[in-house]
Amino acid sequence: MVQHQQDGEAWWCLPGGGIEPGESPADAALRELREECGVQGTIAGLCAHVSYGNGYEGHTYLVDIGTQEPQLGADPEFAAREQVLCDVRWMALAEIPERDRAFLWAAGLLGVTCFLNEVRSWGEWPSYPGRP
Repeated sequence: MVQHQQDGEAWWCLPGGGIEPGESPADAALRELREECGVQGTIAGLCAHVSYGNGYEGHTYLVDIGTQEPQLGADPEFAAREQVLCDVRWMALAEIPERDRAFLWAAGLLGVTCFLNEVRSWGEWPSYPGRP
């Protein structure tokens, strides 16, 4: 997960961003992963392709990075003093705020077996198990 901080707010999300001219969505995902997390990857599958109806589309890919460890990168759209990226780390679903976790479902993470199995284990809880 990559943490963004802007206008006094912070949130966790998957690495990603816009598609540059001539780039495929998969190529953009791998480029954004290099820029934001400093790792090379290969596409293992498409998790989701969402059209939001306002001309915006989102593509989420399952990416294999092998044994590499993500490192905080930078968003080249922002100057060094204006960076919005402030942290990067592996996170379990239980560590992600519910607000931020909601966006993961739209990103298709229920198509990834380990996430689906964890969600199935929650049973009938109205919130993440163990949280009020």
